[in-house]
Amino acid sequence: MVKTNEPNLTVTSKDVQKVPAQALVVGIGQTPGGPVLIDSPLSSRAASALAASLPLLGVTGASDEIHRLPGLPELEAQTLVLAGVGKVSAGNPLSSEALRRAAGSAVRQLAGTESVALALPAATVADAAAVAEGALFGAYGYSEHRTDKAKIKEPVNNIIVVTPAADDKALKPALERARILARAVNATRTLVNQPPSHLYPETFAAAAKDLAKPLSAKVKITVMDEKKLERDGFGGLMGVGKGSSRPPRMVKVEYAPLRAKAKLALVGKGITFDSGGLSLKPSAGMQTMKCDMGGAAVVLNALLAIAELGLPVKVTAWLCLAENMPSGTAQRPGDVMTTYGGRTVEVLNTDAEGRLVMADGLVAASEEAPDVLIDVATLTGAQMIALGNRVSAVMGEEGVRDAVKAAADRAGELFWPMPIPEELRASLDSQVADIANHGERFGGMMTAATFLREFVGEVDGVKIPWAHLDIAGPAFNEGSPYGYTPKEGTGVAVRTLVAYAEDVVARSV
Repeated sequence: MVKTNEPNLTVTSKDVQKVPAQALVVGIGQTPGGPVLIDSPLSSRAASALAASLPLLGVTGASDEIHRLPGLPELEAQTLVLAGVGKVSAGNPLSSEALRRAAGSAVRQLAGTESVALALPAATVADAAAVAEGALFGAYGYSEHRTDKAKIKEPVNNIIVVTPAADDKALKPALERARILARAVNATRTLVNQPPSHLYPETFAAAAKDLAKPLSAKVKITVMDEKKLERDGFGGLMGVGKGSSRPPRMVKVEYAPLRAKAKLALVGKGITFDSGGLSLKPSAGMQTMKCDMGGAAVVLNALLAIAELGLPVKVTAWLCLAENMPSGTAQRPGDVMTTYGGRTVEVLNTDAEGRLVMADGLVAASEEAPDVLIDVATLTGAQMIALGNRVSAVMGEEGVRDAVKAAADRAGELFWPMPIPEELRASLDSQVADIANHGERFGGMMTAATFLREFVGEVDGVKIPWAHLDIAGPAFNEGSPYGYTPKEGTGVAVRTLVAYAEDVVARSV
């Protein structure tokens, strides 16, 4: 069900004149004095002639800019591609993320080309791995439901990274990590891109099993259907899902290696389509709501990547899957539901449904006493108002929040720490239940986090360290593609969670 293109990836330290590829990509930097060819692998004569021609060609070196030229006589490549890397300055090497974006942008825009060689500045293992990551992220396409295949430009199928580090023994595991990350990110994108006619709680659970099948010796999956959820008191999932003809599911995914250094729990929001329920969204507001299961897709694929990397950390992911629909059986504003664990919630707004299914997941995850609990959700429109469509929010206990931010920085993803002001809790008070699902409108992203925090459990009287990642805007790109990021599903937060797990292991050594 979840099919993604997985291109061939090779590295070479050969002279670029001898690299067999249809297109050769070189980097162009942006400086106050104009565009410059950076770390050129071309002959000095060709490089000098090209450098002099850059302004005449309209080349600026800006990020996401590419220019295609006929291949030079000295090259086997039919096309020479000038890829902008953004601003550069003497003595300051390009960051890993700048290399990822330049490689990803070039490969994405070269869709329809069979083979691409990337001769970007990649002298070290870390730089070569960043180029490989970006290229693999950029080589993504989703055309499952397109019938006119002739109009589709297939993603690049063969990627060659040109680097003097090609023979370094440390590069092989770094490239394998890049492949694993790309597999996880692209599988997340494909799940998000699936139409709600095809992806609903039951089929999402089946897709999770399918994705985990290659790791069946390491990963265990348990699917709880509506009968078990009803019997065990998962009132959040059952309440949100009861308006739909497609019943909810809770999927528990476990990776438990021997001698694990820590126990990590991940909870993901999986609303496969969000109409708003009886608090119906405007029609335009529903058009992208197939993406509301992005958090569940993220935690599933992050766990699978952690398992494939063999990291010595136990991870359990909880996928809270439901479809929020209006009908004669749907929950109503004013209803009171009992979530898993016995807490009652007054439903003031049926479009604040994500926090209800997450409440069940947070309590269930807390029962297993993890060392750290992280939830991921496309939770609030307020996230986009606060931070826009490219920066995700992270809130929660200060230590976990800051560690997530550090992991995101290392992974190259944009997260920003936000507070959970104590005064917001009073706005969630209810006259008829333990808590209401809707409170202060201003700062709604933080109000939602305040609600979730109520369902994080304790171990020996101490609150489990917890962080909440709101990825509402960054999970789904409604605008034009950029860098290695395609239109629609982006896969954001997978890399951050993997980097966080790696950091946990590193701190325990």
